[in-house]
Amino acid sequence: MKILALDLGKYKTVACEYEVESGRHRFHTILTTPAALQQLVLRVQPEQVVIEICNIAGWLCDLLRGMGLTVLVANTSDEAWRWRKVRRKSDRCDALKLARLAALNQVREVYIPSLSIRQWRALIAFRQQLVRRRSKVKNHIRDLLVSAGQLLPRGAQCWTQLGRAHLEALAHPLATVDWAELWRGQLEIELRQLQALQEEIAKIEEKLQAIASADPRVALLRTVPGVGPRLAEAIVALVDRPARFHEAAQVSAYIGMVPKELDSGETRRRGPITKQGSRLVRSLLVEVAWAALRYNSWARALYERISGGKKSRRKIAIVAVGRRLLVRCWAMLRDGTRWQAPTLSNSA
Repeated sequence: MKILALDLGKYKTVACEYEVESGRHRFHTILTTPAALQQLVLRVQPEQVVIEICNIAGWLCDLLRGMGLTVLVANTSDEAWRWRKVRRKSDRCDALKLARLAALNQVREVYIPSLSIRQWRALIAFRQQLVRRRSKVKNHIRDLLVSAGQLLPRGAQCWTQLGRAHLEALAHPLATVDWAELWRGQLEIELRQLQALQEEIAKIEEKLQAIASADPRVALLRTVPGVGPRLAEAIVALVDRPARFHEAAQVSAYIGMVPKELDSGETRRRGPITKQGSRLVRSLLVEVAWAALRYNSWARALYERISGGKKSRRKIAIVAVGRRLLVRCWAMLRDGTRWQAPTLSNSA
């Protein structure tokens, strides 16, 4: 069996042509372009291609699978891939190690969805980036006014129509203010940035709404009390094919909401959650879990049972609610069923 392992770079790629039976190998260095990679594959004629997960893995998988090849995408955060106490590390070493791990069936595979799902995920993530930028602008506006002795109302009151009118009255173009009131010029710039971000976020949400309205899976998850469009679309895009998970534990581990296990001798304890997988979906799950305490009786009862009324267990309880909410959503997508409030006896 012949394996072609690719150590992908931004401009160049180092390939290792590896014979499984004999262990013989040879290296190739090519440009990281579709044409160069296609020519290499046609020349080597491998039975399997293995690559690392990276931002170009998507289009490369599309290219190779279109050529009828088996593609294995390796998770480089896996324990088997980590380098420890090595004296020499290079692109060739990486490619050879990748080939040997694939030959030994020691590569933990990363799921690569279709192009449409990847683009959907990217748009969801881009919206979240703009939301974080908007939060930074708002925080800077607060800092500007605090430094000038102007206190803003707490919460969202200062971002209402009346609050925005008050801020615009304080702002002046930077070119017209003197050195003692430069903060007014900064405020005017930040308000323009905030308005632009608001408009771009609205455009993205309009597009996401159009995509979600054409997908019945999103509507299915919206039947869960407390689950809104942003979490529903994020879970659908993340899970993609529910059948690829065989049990609830795999779903929880995929999103990184399972605790680390430290087992040595007779000592066994659990640490914090692994935080692998999508940080965006984890944060949305926790955010929705807090909101679900008001709208979802099952979530509220589960939270109170796990927290036991102790402040020190509130975060543990809310993460548990988010994890089980994810598992419930996965089961709904797998079975095509609407939300049915479970009892705590079978809510795992």
